[in-house]
Amino acid sequence: MTTPQNLDERFRDAVSALRPPEHPRAPGDPVRDGVTLTGARALELFDAQLTTRHLDLAARWLRSFNEGFHTVASAGHEGNAAVAAVLRGDDPALPHDRAAAFYCVRAAYRAEPSGGDPARRLEEAARDVLRGVVASVRDPISGGRDRVFGNAGLHLVPVVSAAAGHLPRAVGLAYGLGRAPDPRWPSDAIVAATFAADDTAQPGAAAALHAAGWHDRAGQPVPLLLVCEEDAPGGAAADSWAAAVLRGRPGLRYAYADGCDLAAVHDAATAAVEYVRRERRPAVLHLGTVRLLGHPGDPDPGADLDRDPLVGAARLLVEAGLLGPDEVITRYDEVGWQVRKAAEEVLGEPKLATVGEIVAALAPRRPLRVAHAIAEAASRATGPGAAGRARVFGGRLPEQAGPMTLAQTVNATLTDALAARPGLLVFGPATTRGGRHGVTAGLRERGGDRVFDTPADATGVIGLALGAGLAGLLPVAELPGLAGLHGGEDQLRAEAATMSFLSSGRYRNPLVLRVPALADAYGLGGHLANDNSVAVLRDVPGLVVAAPARAEDAAPMLRTCLAAAEVDGSVCVFLEPASLYQTRDLYQQGDNEWLAPYPSPDRWAGQHAPIGRARIYTLGTAQDLTIVTYGGGVRMSLRVAARLAADGYGTRVVDLRWLSPLPVADLVREAAATGRVLIVDETRRSGGVGEGVLAALVDGAFVGSARRVAAADAPVPLGPAAQHVLVGEDAITQGAHALLAR
Repeated sequence: MTTPQNLDERFRDAVSALRPPEHPRAPGDPVRDGVTLTGARALELFDAQLTTRHLDLAARWLRSFNEGFHTVASAGHEGNAAVAAVLRGDDPALPHDRAAAFYCVRAAYRAEPSGGDPARRLEEAARDVLRGVVASVRDPISGGRDRVFGNAGLHLVPVVSAAAGHLPRAVGLAYGLGRAPDPRWPSDAIVAATFAADDTAQPGAAAALHAAGWHDRAGQPVPLLLVCEEDAPGGAAADSWAAAVLRGRPGLRYAYADGCDLAAVHDAATAAVEYVRRERRPAVLHLGTVRLLGHPGDPDPGADLDRDPLVGAARLLVEAGLLGPDEVITRYDEVGWQVRKAAEEVLGEPKLATVGEIVAALAPRRPLRVAHAIAEAASRATGPGAAGRARVFGGRLPEQAGPMTLAQTVNATLTDALAARPGLLVFGPATTRGGRHGVTAGLRERGGDRVFDTPADATGVIGLALGAGLAGLLPVAELPGLAGLHGGEDQLRAEAATMSFLSSGRYRNPLVLRVPALADAYGLGGHLANDNSVAVLRDVPGLVVAAPARAEDAAPMLRTCLAAAEVDGSVCVFLEPASLYQTRDLYQQGDNEWLAPYPSPDRWAGQHAPIGRARIYTLGTAQDLTIVTYGGGVRMSLRVAARLAADGYGTRVVDLRWLSPLPVADLVREAAATGRVLIVDETRRSGGVGEGVLAALVDGAFVGSARRVAAADAPVPLGPAAQHVLVGEDAITQGAHALLAR
């Protein structure tokens, strides 16, 4: 591993050995023959590169006495300064964790509106980066929560996950740019995202490359520049493995440049940016870079020290006669002094000091505004939007269609949302054909090109939604089932729910993700098609998880999720019990009591279902037993409660409706009313929802008896064997009688 001292000494020795030319070039001329980079621009970029190098050294200096908390270095990647230079200041960019030079150039020379002294802005850029290193609350994007390169004023979106997890979002943002009237970005803006070549095999990169090419082939504009930086011994070549992977992607234009050659990067980036901006099509720029300051255990760069981009840029300037070797060293030392001074200054800045400060931007909840948004939507639907609503529904309004199933209610609610919100998108694998369960049938005819199909990959679907939300749209994405969700869960955990947290609320990604969910003891499939685990969702801070059990709740809960996404930027997962999509009866065949009429707009406000509020059913005296459940467990529990009532026992059935956040106040109140609680949990006994319910009861000082009925800790098997793993009415009945006997 190269030490900062070795790197400093090698730079000084290499620069001292350079010799100026006999005939110097003018600052306005190309810095060498055959390139477009001028001497004046090269001097600007060199200053940013010098700042970047000293930021790496300062981070290690701060870490040496435990005042710096991040030492991922950009040394060897300073060539991305040229990429930032050819992009516009209003092109949104997602720079990875070795993009300090990119950040410095955007801050000093691409700030919009331009003005002031670039040297002063470069000093401030260094101070901002160091604020992230020392976890200062004055960090311009995360407010001291992490060191990420981001700044809303510079249109830099923070990369909040590792291993190219941000790339699917970049595809979605590029997809949404031309479709959202967002004042932040003009119609000809493009999206840029940088990532490491080691991550090309990661799900995020694979999904993004696939999705970008897929949408391009479908004729959908995706103005996206992906910049892949590859560290390889001797310098990544145009015939490396990463090059083969990137060059072979359908729908993506490929270009290569030596990332240690500032002029070569500038020319390649200029051509790539012009292509993406002109054609509105995706491209990949592959840069050969070198890692000069690694972590303990990283291989020593050895001969690659000779490829130091800082030395290469100095060579360009000296051989062009724009600076002498002594002037380069003097400039290097002056920048180093300025950066060290900034490091000393940020040391005294305040840090986050309370849990409240830390989580303030995680998931804002404004329930009154959400309720108001639903009331406003209802007013529009009965007033100015009435004619349009009737037209979208083909003259037959859903409230006139009679009682509906859960699937029909979700379909009608999505149609209403498409009619009311021009920025709403509905998409997923086979969405235009109704999806796996036919829920979205007919939406394409009602919503036009705002309803479309995507590749089946969950990472790509969720990433597309996150980027579209970032662009100002309201995405409603659909996955085929819970098993598919697990393939894209990192997008929810590290990208969706973290964006507001790590950008101090400056960026948000409103999202409603629909998932046919929970298991069916009589369903087809097996453990993949019949997955019953939601533990990963409840473990994500800030995520809203909704689980409507019946048609009567589906419409108001989906409207709440849409309004919360729109008002607060909430990320909502809407779990729809697939086993109940077409269920009509409750107690006996033909009673149709599981159906419900679709509410007309004048009833929307009155039926509003706030996030974190349960629904309570009472049977008989409702004094003997409280059953806490959700999803398919609600129907089973109501059937059991009816039989208990016939035997003289009164039951309260609490439909949680919201699995995160749990309706704790309702839960504790209804438990205390009877002193006996039976938890009916469709998910597994270990890691299931029931564990959260028990914890809420303990925290709420519940005094009484509690018992759980949950699915076994096993994947759901195929066929009739599933009934031995999943919760059934017999188990609920046995659990109820065991409690009533106490």
